[in-house]
Amino acid sequence: MVNINNLGTEQRNTKTLNLDALSTREIIEIMNEEDLNVVAGVKKAVPAIETVVKAMIETLKNGGRIIYTGAGTSGRMGIIDAVECGPTFGCTTEFMGLIAGGNGAVFKAVEGAEDSKELGVKDLKENNFTNKDLLVGVAASGRTPYVIGGIEYAKEIGAKTACVCCNINTEIGKLVDYPIEVSAGPEVLTGSTRLKSGTCQKVIINMLSTATMIGMGKVYKNLMVDVMATNEKLVERCRRIVMAATECDYETADAALKKTNNHCKTAIVMILLGVDEVEAKKQLEKSEGWVRKAIEK
Repeated sequence: MVNINNLGTEQRNTKTLNLDALSTREIIEIMNEEDLNVVAGVKKAVPAIETVVKAMIETLKNGGRIIYTGAGTSGRMGIIDAVECGPTFGCTTEFMGLIAGGNGAVFKAVEGAEDSKELGVKDLKENNFTNKDLLVGVAASGRTPYVIGGIEYAKEIGAKTACVCCNINTEIGKLVDYPIEVSAGPEVLTGSTRLKSGTCQKVIINMLSTATMIGMGKVYKNLMVDVMATNEKLVERCRRIVMAATECDYETADAALKKTNNHCKTAIVMILLGVDEVEAKKQLEKSEGWVRKAIEK
């Protein structure tokens, strides 16, 4: 039998021992307070998060991918981030999320899947994981067998590994090259790690992917200039991004975007340098996709 008694995430929260006797307002207020404590606690992990971001940037520059792997809520957190990186940053293969039990487990729990190291390895192999990729194990407990199996395989083939765990001195943290461990503490509802632990993971993973994409030139100032215009709202957002970046009017932004198939970066460089789309693309290629470098000659 697995002993989880010593895990902070499995302890009873002394502030909520009478949770079922509290008013709705009191329940909501204490949940808010506990979430705020988690977010504040993430600050202690900033140096570790920075290290992982640098490793992620290096991985992408060398043609590798960032693969999140986890079970249950942890797996879903990685998948959410990987999926959202596509439209936000114009990614195609840079990020991927794997969950114990397969894609169906995103919508319905697959009991027992997280207990298999073999499944963790199988999923990586089926997705052509190589030593160029970086594996990020996401596990609230820090001991999920599915994640451990994947990490052991990644290390075996020479790939870099990291983790996001919500306990300190975890089994997974001791295995990986770059551990991120934050003490999320006892949950408001004992053992329900979709709560504070989920919040903790989301905060950290947001930092990892966003800072990495900034480091890859996917952002100009604080604008998402590689956004994919896949619907009317995002087409309009592209216009507003170009207007903000260049201080041009709506018509100018719209005209430039029409010439570039709604590619914000190219439209911005066209306007700021006063060149056509061919020259703008050439300058972006020289700057490795960085708008700031392309326009600052």
